[in-house]
Amino acid sequence: MTISADSNQVKEPWIWRLSRDFNIKVNILKANVDTDFGWMQISLEGPLEEVQRATAWLHTTGMHVDPLQRSVGA
Repeated sequence: MTISADSNQVKEPWIWRLSRDFNIKVNILKANVDTDFGWMQISLEGPLEEVQRATAWLHTTGMHVDPLQRSVGA
C-alpha cells in the first residue's frame, strides 16, 4: 500500500504505532519523506484480522491510503 501524509502527519510516529499496536510486520519498500509532505510504500504481513485492523486504523489517521494488492503473508 502507498500512504501519503501532510506536514502534520509526517511528524507522527505512525510506523512505530503500527508495529507496536498490531501483531504485524511492517516492511518499508520505498519512501520519500520531507518536512511538509511524505509518502511511503509499505507491506503489512501477519494474520488477516491484524492486517485489516491496521489498515482500518491507518484510514482513521487522515492520511491517504492506497492499497496496491490484497495478499497477506502468515
